[in-house]
Amino acid sequence: MAKPKLHDVPDLSGLATPGAAIPVRVTPKAAKDSIVVDKGAIRITVTAPPENGKANDAVRRILAVSMGVAPSDLTLKQGQTARDKLFVYAP
Repeated sequence: MAKPKLHDVPDLSGLATPGAAIPVRVTPKAAKDSIVVDKGAIRITVTAPPENGKANDAVRRILAVSMGVAPSDLTLKQGQTARDKLFVYAP
């Protein structure tokens, strides 16, 4: 079964500059996948559980869709096991 598509994704293509650091607040095990930008802060909810990197991979995928880049271009620099994460865009 394919993963459901995200709807109403904000346009974060302005963050797609090489070397850009993108702070994100994550909520795992949510009811649905979503991304919200509130006062400049990016909040992402994912249905994936926070085990074995599943939630981190889901967050990377959602962030990549909203930025219009490949998920492999985003690197998790800080927050492997925390809710507050820091991704770096490195194409």
